[in-house]
Amino acid sequence: MLKKVVGFFKKELMLTIAIPAALISMIITPPSARLLSDIDWRTLGTLFMMLTVLEGFKKENIFRPLLRFAGGIRSMVGLSLFLVFSVFFSSMFVTNDISLIIFVPLTIILFRSGDKEKYILPVITMENIAAIRGSLLTPFGSPQNLFIFGQSGVSAWEFIKYMFPIWIISGVLLVVFVLFLYRKNVREKTGISGSDAAGEWKKGGKPRRIIYLCVFVMVITTIVTRTPYWMYAAAAVALIIFVTDRRLLIKTDYVLLLTFLCFFVFSSSIAANESISGFFSENVEGNEYVWSILLSQVISNVPAAIVLYPFAGNKGALLYGLDSAGLCSLIGSLASVINYRIYVREYPKNGKKFILIFTGISLLFFAFVAVPGYFISLDPVRDRTGLF
Repeated sequence: MLKKVVGFFKKELMLTIAIPAALISMIITPPSARLLSDIDWRTLGTLFMMLTVLEGFKKENIFRPLLRFAGGIRSMVGLSLFLVFSVFFSSMFVTNDISLIIFVPLTIILFRSGDKEKYILPVITMENIAAIRGSLLTPFGSPQNLFIFGQSGVSAWEFIKYMFPIWIISGVLLVVFVLFLYRKNVREKTGISGSDAAGEWKKGGKPRRIIYLCVFVMVITTIVTRTPYWMYAAAAVALIIFVTDRRLLIKTDYVLLLTFLCFFVFSSSIAANESISGFFSENVEGNEYVWSILLSQVISNVPAAIVLYPFAGNKGALLYGLDSAGLCSLIGSLASVINYRIYVREYPKNGKKFILIFTGISLLFFAFVAVPGYFISLDPVRDRTGLF
């Protein structure tokens, strides 16, 4: 029994980090009623809905039309660009974590079918970058954007104009990274048959496919509208899935949900500590860009946004830093944790390999965008607009 427990925690690296961090933080700041209210239950509920519905998508092969289309792309450069920029653009509307939940499994399916597994890790790493950098353009592309947008009171159009320079730089750089990956043979073929990759629909599965698609639309609507009734939506999803195929509820990735919960407990406990708050009030203003990046490596960028916002003078620099923090480490963005989790469920023994490749590529990308982002955020002309 002990051997199984140790083996489980060795395999679930992020959970192994998250649980002790949460426990230590509750020792530093004893739990209170505020802790429960500070936890981002909406994000947890949204994740539960999306992970559960996508289990149904996988079981009923609902992505078959998209797989057929992607499988028809004959070059690895073309296929990789299609997948990376599908994440880049979709993340602006359905958030960065949801876009990864949709497209990373598709990437694994496609590359496996064409015997191109050696490219899976670098491509899903670039998809992770695409999710982080694509989503920064819109107020609802990521939770930290939504939080700062709601606090700032600026219009959506002004927000988009402010974020556009680093968004376009990121898009161009992603193209360069994909081309560099295939530099030895830019004409390399995929070896994928559209029909083979897509598979077939199960006989008699049409009613379930329709149900899952309707539930998916409901989940996306819940995300985009930011309705306060998300709890009812989560309950409805659980009930519908239970009636349709209750086994899917067992397959939902509860380890990922527990990991997120532990990170939220950690960040909420740290933010509630008066000594730590006092330290931030003395040191953050004037250094928002650097602090947002550094703190995100400890508690991730969404909790870091909540912790640092009250102490930040230049909110634009804070926002730029938060939207770059996920490029430094796996913990920097909760979207990256999702990507890691999806991959290790398929390749349980490759957790360390994922971290090494992910960190190397992401840090290289960060090296190109960090300095421009810093100086753009400090541009005195932009600062005089009073946007943030």
